[in-house]
Amino acid sequence: MPQISAAQLNKSDSLGLKTRLTLTGFWQEGNAEVLVFRGKANVSVRTGQWMFKTQNAYLYQEFFRQKADEDIFSRNFVYFSPKRRIYPFMLGFVATNFRRQINLRYFVGAGLTWQIIRRKAQTLKLALSGEYEQSYFAQDKFNQPIFNGKSTITTWRATVWLLGKFSLSKHLSWHYESYVQPSLVHAGNMRWQIETGLETPLWRFVSLRVNYLYMYEKLVVVNERPQDSFLTFGVNIQLF
Repeated sequence: MPQISAAQLNKSDSLGLKTRLTLTGFWQEGNAEVLVFRGKANVSVRTGQWMFKTQNAYLYQEFFRQKADEDIFSRNFVYFSPKRRIYPFMLGFVATNFRRQINLRYFVGAGLTWQIIRRKAQTLKLALSGEYEQSYFAQDKFNQPIFNGKSTITTWRATVWLLGKFSLSKHLSWHYESYVQPSLVHAGNMRWQIETGLETPLWRFVSLRVNYLYMYEKLVVVNERPQDSFLTFGVNIQLF
């Protein structure tokens, strides 16, 4: 019998501190044995004109008691004057990916965000940034032979981000976040991702959500597909 659970905790105080904890899981036994656990912890701190935000995610998947995924993804931002229509930011990301055999990946960079729409019920942002990236793989054989023989790959990237949230009606909202990251060194080393979903309130602190995530990475190790997609259904519980 499958089980799905989700919990979300938000807290803020007069010092500009906001925290959010999200836990989701899926478990099934019988003809198919599946275990999925996802955890997210977000913290933002505002002091004067500066804001620091860290978004950390953990994913574990198991099929028939064999580990299929164990990933960590930490996104960290520093914003200056984020209430302005155009404001600068710095970023630092750290990630691992068990299935794609990425032992460690990090990139650091800086950019500008343009708040195209910033209403209470609607937001739309466009950002452009540049990054230096270094990836450490568990092997040196890739789907593109030009990279073979190197388990560590470095590159410079440019990233275009588009994200927003819209209230379609009183009881239905639509959110999305997407980016494309071409390499400035080699055209064969690019990636892009889009995440979109719908959410509707069920009770005061409980909402239902359907979410779609698509990820594409052109450079992968041999015998690994470049794309992944997930369609998920869940329940969010918010406590203030």
